[in-house]
Amino acid sequence: MRRLLLIFTMMLAMATSVIASAKVQWRETSGEVQGKSLTDPKLTEGVEIFQRNGTIIIRTQRTVHVKVFTILGQLVSQANLSPGTAELKLSRGIYMVKVGNITQKVAL
Repeated sequence: MRRLLLIFTMMLAMATSVIASAKVQWRETSGEVQGKSLTDPKLTEGVEIFQRNGTIIIRTQRTVHVKVFTILGQLVSQANLSPGTAELKLSRGIYMVKVGNITQKVAL
């Protein structure tokens, strides 16, 4: 049983290090975002969060600080986004997106 637990712990550590070492970067985009926002821009000071095809998309009217975490709490990405639309391509999973004081769960 201990050996199995040790193997599981090692596999989990390797998986999280792969996520941490992967280069994930926000990319500005000028394309129109189709679909419904996961957040209400009236309640979130103009910030809209979308998900589409393995991509998290944020549209904002002001500069914002964004952090993206795995469901286990590991930081995947953080950046300061300028006004406009930006996207982040990630692998399949559930992520927590924190934009200023707004936190939204996003399933890709």
